[in-house]
Amino acid sequence: MKLGVIGYGNRIKHVIKSIQKEDPTCVVKAIADIRKASMQAEKDEGIDLYDTPEAMLASEQLDGILIGTRCSLHTEMALKVLPTGIPLFLEKPVATTMEDARRLKAGFEAGKSKVVVSFPLRVTSMVQLVKEIIDSGKIGTVEHVQAFNNVPYGGVYFHNWYRDENETGGLFLQKATHDFDYINYVLGYTPTEVCAMTSKQVFKGTKPAGTKCADCEENRTCPDSLVYGPQKNPAWEYCSFAEDTGNEDSGSALIRYDTGMHASYTQNFFVRRSAGGRGARFIGYKGTVEFDFMTSEVKVILHHAPRVETHRLESSHDHFGGDSVLARNFIGIMKDGAESISPLDGGLASALLCLKARESAQTGTFQKVDWE
Repeated sequence: MKLGVIGYGNRIKHVIKSIQKEDPTCVVKAIADIRKASMQAEKDEGIDLYDTPEAMLASEQLDGILIGTRCSLHTEMALKVLPTGIPLFLEKPVATTMEDARRLKAGFEAGKSKVVVSFPLRVTSMVQLVKEIIDSGKIGTVEHVQAFNNVPYGGVYFHNWYRDENETGGLFLQKATHDFDYINYVLGYTPTEVCAMTSKQVFKGTKPAGTKCADCEENRTCPDSLVYGPQKNPAWEYCSFAEDTGNEDSGSALIRYDTGMHASYTQNFFVRRSAGGRGARFIGYKGTVEFDFMTSEVKVILHHAPRVETHRLESSHDHFGGDSVLARNFIGIMKDGAESISPLDGGLASALLCLKARESAQTGTFQKVDWE
């Protein structure tokens, strides 16, 4: 199977490794990347490099295409692929502006390609078990959701290119997009309204714009030091306390669904070590299901019986096993025309909810979750 790649970044390299682990016959045949000149020396033999996606599509016969550009280009690149009918693996967020989201929706509805959106959380064994329990009726209908994401590696959003809000679109689109997707997937309900709030209380400061940690006189004592601190990482460079550090460092949203119930979601990017956690409680009249990706446990608490059921699952580091599931699905689409288990309509629904949450936080208003 011949793969083409648009934007050969670190995340898409990991996805390709997951695909090749599942099926070694899948090989990268072509790459379109603005860094073509600098990639010549490091590229593997047999890979053709192109300056533009158009040139790659015109010259290659490909079985699948993966898009791993920076976030602001996801929509633009997807619109070049959708009319071809070639299966597409698209990194999240699928769009970072309402204009792009609307364009992508129209392109998807008119297009031919089957799409797998990089939403591995919805296909993890934990989320699948939670959905199975809820669908069984064991806890009754879900009437409240409490979801959280305390990110212990949050420095990535303030030390490297992710700190540029023009690229990321903010951290609802970077992080909550995964959580909103699995919540929507588990519930099977449609979000109708959202209100949200964000804060930037920690990762701000008066260091000059462009300050790099290596050049800072405080890099031996700063808890967020990339030179001597626990987050030491050669891929990160910039001071998270400089005046040009973008992105909020915490955010919360209340989401109303079409049944009348609502969900609360909150995320934080300055917790560290064991303070990290990611999961949710789905609450019905008859019981509660709760899980945390960090502990690999799912608990069912029955409200009207003295019983708690605990499920301990084996997990892995590739998004808790979700990456390998998406990889197998994408291979199935390329080989046998299988249906996507993480389709673009889910990606669009999550992006729309994130964009409306961002607008709510910016304006202090409730926002209808629709395409108007």
